[in-house]
Amino acid sequence: MSTAHILLLGAIAGATIFLGLPVGRVNTFGPVVRACLSALATGILLFLFWDVLTGAVDPIESALEARRWGRFAWLSGIGTAGFALGLMGLVHYAIWMRRRAGRRVTPMVGPGAAAVDEYRYRRWIDELTPGKQLALLIAVGIGVHNFGEGLAIGQAAAAGSISLAVTLIVGFGLHNATEGFGICGPLAGEGSRPSWAFLGLMGLIGGGPTFLGTVLGQAWSSEAMSVVFFAVAAGSILYVVQELFAVNRRFAHPRLVTWLVLAGIALGFATDFVVTAAGV
Repeated sequence: MSTAHILLLGAIAGATIFLGLPVGRVNTFGPVVRACLSALATGILLFLFWDVLTGAVDPIESALEARRWGRFAWLSGIGTAGFALGLMGLVHYAIWMRRRAGRRVTPMVGPGAAAVDEYRYRRWIDELTPGKQLALLIAVGIGVHNFGEGLAIGQAAAAGSISLAVTLIVGFGLHNATEGFGICGPLAGEGSRPSWAFLGLMGLIGGGPTFLGTVLGQAWSSEAMSVVFFAVAAGSILYVVQELFAVNRRFAHPRLVTWLVLAGIALGFATDFVVTAAGV
């Protein structure tokens, strides 16, 4: 299979995230349906947390089992740093966004397009509802995770394991199709109706890195880089999961929410089992 075909399939694997995003445009859902969507998104993200954390820990455990103490210490260090960066980076970013909420945005003073672009970005952030802000954070966390998946696809292709690369593309494509619901969970929680442009941007942030990771993974193979990106993704997803749990508590349907969280986890594992059944 040519490089162009691998890159095309990597792009398709990332684009499947758009399949679940139109749910965010449906604003006729009642409180029970919104609770179901939010809880299902939480379950999917809980599975993704386990999935990406496993991807970060496996190389570290392999180095430990091989008694390669220097490599074990190196991978453990960068993995821990990546996890802290993903978790605390979103914490500080969310605090920054909340502090800006309600403030009057004044035009940036300064020459050039850079000042104008910064002003437009700040104004756009200030106009986001709390649900959209959380959806943005989820898309960022999923995007980092999908970049790691893209690295796996590209590195498998670079090593000549085309069948493995194609299987990963199919499996990750199924994963990404469910991730669109994860992004829309907070939007269902507040009953807002995002624009198609906003959903398209969330899809690019969440799914686009799969293609970028495929490009980089095929050109340059690095186990340490995979550990870092999976660890960053795990930290990011952990933050948004705890935020979604707070959203779910507001629905006051504890049994229903818990069952749907369980269903989301099961759905995530079901798509993962497709990859395993294919012989990976």
